[in-house]
Amino acid sequence: MPMRRVAITGLGAVTPIGCDAPSTWQNALAGRSGVGFIEAFDASAYPVRIAAEVRGFDPGELVPAKEARRMDRNVQLAVAAAQEAWDDAGLELGGVDPARVGILVGSAIGGIATITAQQQVFAERGPDRVSPFFIPSVLVDTASGQIAIQLGLRGQNFAPVSACATGSTAIGEAAASIRRGQADVILAGGTEAPITPLILAGFCAMRGLVAEEEDPTLASRPFDATRAGFVMGEGACILVLEELASARARGATIYAEILGYGASNDAHHLAQPEPEATGVAAMIAAALDAAGVAPERVGYVNAHGTSTPLGDIAETRALKQVFGDHAYRLAVSSTKSVTGHCFGSAGAVEAMMCALALRDGVLPPTINYRNPDPECDLDYVPNEARRVEVDVALSNAMGLGGHNACVLVGRA
Repeated sequence: MPMRRVAITGLGAVTPIGCDAPSTWQNALAGRSGVGFIEAFDASAYPVRIAAEVRGFDPGELVPAKEARRMDRNVQLAVAAAQEAWDDAGLELGGVDPARVGILVGSAIGGIATITAQQQVFAERGPDRVSPFFIPSVLVDTASGQIAIQLGLRGQNFAPVSACATGSTAIGEAAASIRRGQADVILAGGTEAPITPLILAGFCAMRGLVAEEEDPTLASRPFDATRAGFVMGEGACILVLEELASARARGATIYAEILGYGASNDAHHLAQPEPEATGVAAMIAAALDAAGVAPERVGYVNAHGTSTPLGDIAETRALKQVFGDHAYRLAVSSTKSVTGHCFGSAGAVEAMMCALALRDGVLPPTINYRNPDPECDLDYVPNEARRVEVDVALSNAMGLGGHNACVLVGRA
């Protein structure tokens, strides 16, 4: 029996540059940064006061206000993105078997805002005042569970966790499940709402963040020689993956096809990439091999590109190892230059960017690229979107703990 093929038929996103997928895409192409001074809380006492926040998002538009208050922000974002993706795919429960529709939506951190709020309640008012909704609202799999409840889906449901590679892991594992015949449709992606006092303090202590006081929109500058660290972001992105033949049969819009998936671990350091990037290179090679795609067919890479000194060099080295001379013909951009680093949702956001780049024949830019780095010497699509037809695109993700995952997508 031939292996089943997997299409992307629905997109949903809530990001620092848009509260839906179309606006996120258009703002990425326009190079509009979502980075600004933190508004969620008073960050004046912190060495870093900027982040890429989701603004203008109202969870009450999807669920009753009382129910929304019982959800951590990461869950609210995920439910919104999932509903958009489901609607975009044109799916209805009457037309699919809900037991054959799965959900793989993960988060790197989970319900941290609710955890810290309830810790304060516990400390100030005692154990009997902790909310009965506390535990169900903070688990990493709460988002996937709530999506199932909201949409009435009864297929496989779990929350992969691989730090900043979570979104890519979810998509890759979901595609593999559809290929094996374990599901016909899966909603896959990631969600994250980490912009809280405690998490900001933790990343400040790690010295991984960039502090850009004069103009926060310039803070995230992947591959630029002056890059100084990443910008915290938040958001959710969900893709509807569907068995290709059935998607065609029902006349679904097909954004792109999932061709391959690769994963590896650096086995080197919890916070720093392995300098020679052998793990990242192995991940990319695995995806190409799984898809049966020659390296020369890849035309675009949406890089992990966090704007950290070590990470951007490691990823550049990995691309050169896998693609050889073709690496210099690749277009490589980092949309984290506009979204910041959305952690567990980043890989899904960037896979969506690849699918739309293939559909529209235009590549999103790496903004704030002004100063070439001799160790990062590829074509990073600097500052302006580029019109070019590409058949195959690669989305890379590299997470704390050495987790690596990538998704290879092809034009529909």
